[in-house]
Amino acid sequence: MTIRNPSDSDGTDAASPASNDRLYQRIARKLFDQLNAGAFEVGDRLPSERELAIDYSASRPVVREALIALEVQGFIEVRLGSGAYVTRLPGQDEQPGFAITAFELTEARLAFEGEAAALAALQITDDQLDRLDTLVKAMTAENLRPEVTEEADRDFHLTIAAATRNAGILRTIEDLWHLRSTSPECALLHAKARDAKIRPVVEEHALIVRALRAGDANAARAAMRAHLASVMDHLLFRTEELAVEEARRSLAKTRRRYAVDTRPTP
Repeated sequence: MTIRNPSDSDGTDAASPASNDRLYQRIARKLFDQLNAGAFEVGDRLPSERELAIDYSASRPVVREALIALEVQGFIEVRLGSGAYVTRLPGQDEQPGFAITAFELTEARLAFEGEAAALAALQITDDQLDRLDTLVKAMTAENLRPEVTEEADRDFHLTIAAATRNAGILRTIEDLWHLRSTSPECALLHAKARDAKIRPVVEEHALIVRALRAGDANAARAAMRAHLASVMDHLLFRTEELAVEEARRSLAKTRRRYAVDTRPTP
């Protein structure tokens, strides 16, 4: 099944700046409108991320945000290695809703925590540095466990926020971490990341500690920003790689099931 042209009936294009919505929200609304108009039925598979990206002249990450926004509201289910399927149709007068996404959250963290690291480098205490070393070791141990955990990672970042000696910065970063679990869009994508066994990268955190221990504000800022940029990359691409690998395994399994034995009969 194909989708309609990405232009609205009123001539507004998905990428038009006329709306105050972000692009992913506009795409989600258009897909919602198609569900509401009966373009899809429950059980139908939506076009792939790649197809939607082409149809809406958007990047794959933006399309993924749009699909997640619909998934958390129960309209679709994104199945690993298979695609997005319609699970329910909108009710009368129902409208799509949006919270902060994991990508928006990580962008905010990059802005705030980068500067927090720079400020912390100028006044962090030896005890706090020792605490960060302990947390890096804890991350190493946690990464060996079957279940992905984030406790040491969270404590690491909040320790740096506390080292700024600025209650406003600490509160802001605490709130951002709180949003990871309370925003439906954030919680869903991070749950998918955990299912994909994405874990904190120990070396990235160790580089941040080295810059802080050297009292180098610029290096601390750069190390923190590089780390959070890497987090965003992992959220975008590691889950996609896993989906591709899952599809490959499924295809290989199907081929084995239907392979013809060409060996000569004895």
